[in-house]
Amino acid sequence: MQSLAFDLESERPGSVLTVEADLRDPATLPDMVEQVVSHFGRLDALVNNASNFFPTPFGQVEVEQWDELLAVNARAPFFLAQAAAPHLIKQRGAIVNLTDLHATQPLREHPAYSTAKAALEMVTRSLALELAPHVRVNAVAPGAILWPEQGKSEQAKQKLMERTPMARIGTPHEIASAVRWLLDDAGYITGQTLRLDGGRTLT
Repeated sequence: MQSLAFDLESERPGSVLTVEADLRDPATLPDMVEQVVSHFGRLDALVNNASNFFPTPFGQVEVEQWDELLAVNARAPFFLAQAAAPHLIKQRGAIVNLTDLHATQPLREHPAYSTAKAALEMVTRSLALELAPHVRVNAVAPGAILWPEQGKSEQAKQKLMERTPMARIGTPHEIASAVRWLLDDAGYITGQTLRLDGGRTLT
């Protein structure tokens, strides 16, 4: 992250501010927003991209696992949006949340994660209603973009590609382009989730 920030700052001095916080702690979230507004003098957009992801096989789920997945994937985006809303309203800004295809199609052995992402989809729709007409709120639900760091068998990859009409995984650039479009150009779209999955939900 610091390397990327340095590169961007080198290209455009004064354009980057890195802020660190524990998103599981709601008390830290308003300060994140205030640091950004203090530095730049305004806030035009909020992208809730942070996420945590790990299996929680039913029958073995711990309360702490449930709380951690809900805290980062649903609660933090909600309270960041609440803190950012007065500043976004001034700029007629926008919010984009990163959800997941598994918000509507549950992932086996990940019921808590799927539930958390489903909650984030409802946060998206609810805030779109609450903040209209001043702030638009939408979401992007990626399909397979990068293979998991812990690895995925070739057989599992092949099965996933067979279910994806575009016959490939997506790229981070494609996700970023969709987010930017929702922020900048989709002026009459709010409360929607764009499923960026190569057509996988069609099969």
